[in-house]
Amino acid sequence: MFNRRTLLAATAATLAFTGTAFADWRADYPELVFAQVPAENASGVTERFQPWMDYLSRELGVKVTLRIANDYAAVIEGQKAGNIHIGSYGPSSYVRAHTVTNGGVEPFATLSTEVGDTGYFSVLYVKADSPATKIEDLQGKNLCLVDPNSTSGNNVPRYAMAQMGIEPEQFFATVTYAGSHENAITAVMGGTCDAAFNWWNSEGDSNFMRMVRKDMVKAEDMKIIFKSDKIPGSPDVYLASLPEELKAAIRQAYADAPTKDKAAFDKLTDGKSQGWVPVSPDDYKVTFELQKFVDDLRKKQGS
Repeated sequence: MFNRRTLLAATAATLAFTGTAFADWRADYPELVFAQVPAENASGVTERFQPWMDYLSRELGVKVTLRIANDYAAVIEGQKAGNIHIGSYGPSSYVRAHTVTNGGVEPFATLSTEVGDTGYFSVLYVKADSPATKIEDLQGKNLCLVDPNSTSGNNVPRYAMAQMGIEPEQFFATVTYAGSHENAITAVMGGTCDAAFNWWNSEGDSNFMRMVRKDMVKAEDMKIIFKSDKIPGSPDVYLASLPEELKAAIRQAYADAPTKDKAAFDKLTDGKSQGWVPVSPDDYKVTFELQKFVDDLRKKQGS
């Protein structure tokens, strides 16, 4: 069970800087940019994240601006260029960012689940009235993935299917990148795709259940026919080049969020998280291995 004192302890020593040191970093960073890839429509992302930006702005004493990126590649390039200071990633996209920036980004926190655990799953949805009960039943059908750098929406599904001896581009009639988790579900509901991969934390906490709560779909509209092994939690990542006192202030703000601004934190998480858990690159060793599989697969497909 996660204890938020862990994150507080992780930052305590670093926070022992003078007020002058804090003034120095604020002069150098009068504005911070936070990038998010939409799992839902743009207005939904803004509604969910703007209270979080307001909270961070108050805690850090500088403006924190939300940038909604088209895809993970845009966040990665923005961090590589130094234009995005904090990015929200899936595990695979973080690993990609780490590679592309030559270690220029650092994961620092991931959300716990409503029971205090960390990590999540990739699941495959089909319509409730579909006769399919497993992936093998979908041969010749249309599949929706999410984004080439999405962990639960592409990389884990491709790895899992490889273990089954399934090569998606040959097994399915079409394989389409929907662009977001929400779009993938919508494509199945509209008949464009027969099945779609998505992220899933628990019965009550998933992209699909968010859509149910927004009256976009009904809980009985779809069923899950595949669930992956557990995936390391999606990390928030900052630039490694940021001043240490700024990094410490960011970590402190994250640790304090559930108590200092419960409304903003609950809005961000749908009230489905106990708090932020500290993470480091070592927590994503298995994801580095997954990324190697994906890279090798891309090389094979490109040959």
